[in-house]
Amino acid sequence: MNTKLYVGNLSYDATENDLQDLFAAHGAVTSVDLIMDKATGRSRGFAFVTMETKEAADAAVQALNGKSVNGRPLTVNEARPREERPGRSFGGGGGRGGPRREFSRRY
Repeated sequence: MNTKLYVGNLSYDATENDLQDLFAAHGAVTSVDLIMDKATGRSRGFAFVTMETKEAADAAVQALNGKSVNGRPLTVNEARPREERPGRSFGGGGGRGGPRREFSRRY
């Protein structure tokens, strides 16, 4: 069964290949998802690495959590399920707060 790990405090220069190599020393890696900023295209400093087995994931957490990589101590732990966030719906909110006003045209 696959186990997904959260990897935080990454150097902004880290690549998916770097993570693949780092985690592969502890077991088979199924996937690496380096999170990128949509606006800048630059790494956001965290990633998710999926290990093939729970044992491999546990070994990676033991070996890599707190380990300094590119001068930064990594945070490695089992990923938690994504929290539900309220979705956008039509007619709600307004974005900036404050009262909603009706606009009328004067002719």
